[in-house]
Amino acid sequence: MADSRIIATRFGENLRRLREQADISQEEMGYRSGLHRTEIGILERGERLPRMDTLLKLAAALGVKFTCPLLAGLEWKPAQLTQGGFALNDSQD
Repeated sequence: MADSRIIATRFGENLRRLREQADISQEEMGYRSGLHRTEIGILERGERLPRMDTLLKLAAALGVKFTCPLLAGLEWKPAQLTQGGFALNDSQD
């Protein structure tokens, strides 16, 4: 049976690769998933294995499907960052 450190390391490598492919920072990943950016770093370094709810949050933040019959019907709605900008209004005040 694989040692949990080996599993955590592989998971962290996969997480970092997918995050970089999505072109998002650890901070943005944290925002989208509802996790702190330091938690993202800990997971990417393989220092910890995520809980099931964390897996759902990470998958949603990355926009990847996380399919498992045991988790059917459960999902996480990721937060969305929007960029500010100017807009015209009719008021001259």
